[in-house]
Amino acid sequence: MIEEPNEQRLQEIAHLYGLTLDEEDLAFFRQMIRRSLATYHRFDALTQSPPVTPGPRAFTRPSEAENPYNAWYCTCAVRRASEGPLIGKRIALKDTIALAGVPMMVGAALLGDYVPDEDATVVSRVLDAGGEICGKAVCEQFCFSAGSHTTDTGAVRNPRQPACSAGGSSSGCAALVAAGACDMALGGDQGGSIRVPSAWCGVYGLKPTFGLVPYTGVFPLEPTLDHVGPMAASVADVALLLDVIAGADGLDPRQSGVSFAPCLPGLTEPIDGLRVGLLREGFGWPGLSEEAVDVCVEQAALSLREVGATVEAVSLPLHRDGVTLLAPLYFEGGWMTVFVQRGRAATSKGYTPLALLAAMDRGQRERIHTLSDVAKLHLLLGHYLHEDYHGAYYARAQNGVPALTRAYDALFQQVDLLVLPTTPMRACRLPEAGATREERFTQVNSVTVNTCPFNATGHPALSVPCGVIDGLPVGMMLVGRRGEDALVLRAAAAFEHLTERSHVRAQF
Repeated sequence: MIEEPNEQRLQEIAHLYGLTLDEEDLAFFRQMIRRSLATYHRFDALTQSPPVTPGPRAFTRPSEAENPYNAWYCTCAVRRASEGPLIGKRIALKDTIALAGVPMMVGAALLGDYVPDEDATVVSRVLDAGGEICGKAVCEQFCFSAGSHTTDTGAVRNPRQPACSAGGSSSGCAALVAAGACDMALGGDQGGSIRVPSAWCGVYGLKPTFGLVPYTGVFPLEPTLDHVGPMAASVADVALLLDVIAGADGLDPRQSGVSFAPCLPGLTEPIDGLRVGLLREGFGWPGLSEEAVDVCVEQAALSLREVGATVEAVSLPLHRDGVTLLAPLYFEGGWMTVFVQRGRAATSKGYTPLALLAAMDRGQRERIHTLSDVAKLHLLLGHYLHEDYHGAYYARAQNGVPALTRAYDALFQQVDLLVLPTTPMRACRLPEAGATREERFTQVNSVTVNTCPFNATGHPALSVPCGVIDGLPVGMMLVGRRGEDALVLRAAAAFEHLTERSHVRAQF
């Protein structure tokens, strides 16, 4: 039952807004608040349907020997349907995706012993399609990092070279797929968090068209950037999983006017006449790009000519400013969603698990000191920008997104797909045991310069393994028009068939 605020609490609130309340003011507003709260008392009395829970689900915390890359948060074997397109497939979930009865920590000890009591929409769809959920994959703390060393369960190691980062924030998902520990994974992406680890671990990872896959039951970061999507060792498995999870669920406000046609049936159709544009500004980032990565991606793109595509260079200078334009959305939007809204996306509609709000509130009061430096930066800077600059930078960033979107759309009148490196560089080494705070903090700066713009514009973007240099994979990103995920996957399938390279799925 909601309690009436006392005079001291009202004075504290008034002080926050620069108001002065005398005794007469306090008496008046306490009376008005008492009347207003009568509605809340009635609201508390209303019977609300409890969550539909599936019953107990067994899970285990794997041993070090069973978890060589530290990529599993916990393992399980959850099934429901005895037939369907995913029969025989084992799917790992990023630990932002609710699986009822199984712990979820979003990489953060702050969440304590939180256990969701409802399945995310994508989980229900996977289970209805005959898939087996085989566990929760480690992710970075509240998804604030593109590295793989900020989670409270310890760094995730890259199966290609265990001394190297797996990328993030869907770090565990990529490592598990690369190691063959699961067939597919569901990751999340707000700035590159599916595509970066996919590139660094040498697997396929798709950030679908914005709103194509329902986000209901997935821990949010910024509702205008949130995506959930498939990761797998083959294009066909990415397409298969996308076909299962895509489509409106009637609960996620990110899904407006969503329509979807299955990708798998036309996956092997020829790409004769496909116009591919090499985005110049995605290559040669000063101080970031490795020349060998640029060459590898360009050669991979040019090879599409062998299967009937045309490939030419195109230019969009505004691409270089995408990462700058979106910074306020990450800092202020992430701060608002995680630390103010307690894990509830600040949208007008949408479903929120109440148990998550309670766990986040309790964690912030009792375990705020457990935050990583990256998360603390978002808390401090997000609050400062919002309070001292009245949210103007966030508003300016959102105001600038349509122009960025139109610029890419204009480019898609000349070409059907854009190609650029997923990341300008290959996987970096994980921080050494004696690394300084600054070294741990800055190790993966600017890794998302090519990926993050498409979170704001909503264009589908797929990281495709296109080569290996000194044992480390290189990712090529294919970007298409909004709603043309199938075309992006078809081009990737043509490249996969063309190359038939053994590095697509690592053998360990």
